Amino acid sequence: MMLSLLMQGQTLTFVLLLVTIIVSLSCHEFGHAWSAKLYGDDTAQRQGRLTLNPIAHIDPMGLLMIVIVGFGWARPVPTDPRNFTSFWASLVVAAAGPLANLILAFLAVNLFTFAAANGFAFVESQSGQTFFYLFTYINLLLMLFNLIPLGPLDGHYILPYFLPRAASRLYRDLNQRYGAYAVLGLLLLSYAGLPIFTWLRAAAQWLMGALVIL
Repeated sequence: MMLSLLMQGQTLTFVLLLVTIIVSLSCHEFGHAWSAKLYGDDTAQRQGRLTLNPIAHIDPMGLLMIVIVGFGWARPVPTDPRNFTSFWASLVVAAAGPLANLILAFLAVNLFTFAAANGFAFVESQSGQTFFYLFTYINLLLMLFNLIPLGPLDGHYILPYFLPRAASRLYRDLNQRYGAYAVLGLLLLSYAGLPIFTWLRAAAQWLMGALVIL
């Protein structure tokens, strides 16, 4: 939990993590807004969401929940699928948020690798190393978690495109009824100590190495 960092006197790590989360969530939501505009829907733009300004994207209660319990949310980007100009628009718009996090992670880990290899001082400090690690890792976690096809997570817009029509309709109906409860249940089981998301953390760690090209 982030509060434990403050209780342990790790104020700098807390601040770096908070900045990482705010930037990562803002870019994630901007990705949704930008791709929706690209496919003909300007709903998000008209509501001031086509921006990287965190004020437009961060939900204060969602951010507070992240600090207190380790899980929260940003303000969902509004879209009107009736305006979309392509059958694939919903898939692309949903995938754009996780893709934004993947791009941020890719840039961060390779910037760190390049800077470390060339002796840049800002990556030799403990704070610099902590920031780049957290920035890469958190963005990969956000990407992977949001791709889970349950509840309101981005993955539930993506999965139906890869299912037969009948299965897609059944999945949409079941997810609409029970998906949010399934996500909540998984989170509660995780808080109870069960290794529900161990695979997600392991995948994020693996990707940190796989993304290095420099």
